[in-house]
This record gives sequence, structure tokens and C-alpha cells, in this order.
Amino acid sequence: MDIIRILLAFLLPPLGVFLQVGLGLHFWLNILLTLLGWLPGVIHALWVILKK
Repeated sequence: MDIIRILLAFLLPPLGVFLQVGLGLHFWLNILLTLLGWLPGVIHALWVILKK
């Protein structure tokens, strides 16, 4: 399942974070980072997914 989340983190970073942690602080932070630029959103999504 982590492989699917990692792939989604590259395509739609907030979706990958949502599947990992739900509608929490990290999800909203990731939406903000993705709006500021795609790359910060991807980096944050990968960090959230891989830290567990």
C-alpha cells in the first residue's frame, strides 16, 4: 500500500497524505505547500508517508 501512496504523492501530493493521515494538520499543510509549488508538496508528502 505504501507504493501506491508514494506514486500518488508524485501525482497529487495531498491525496497521498490524506490516505496516510486523514484530514489532519499534515493534510492541510500539504495543500498549502502544493498551492505554493508542486515540489514542496511532493517533498512534504513523501516525508509524511515514509516517516511511518
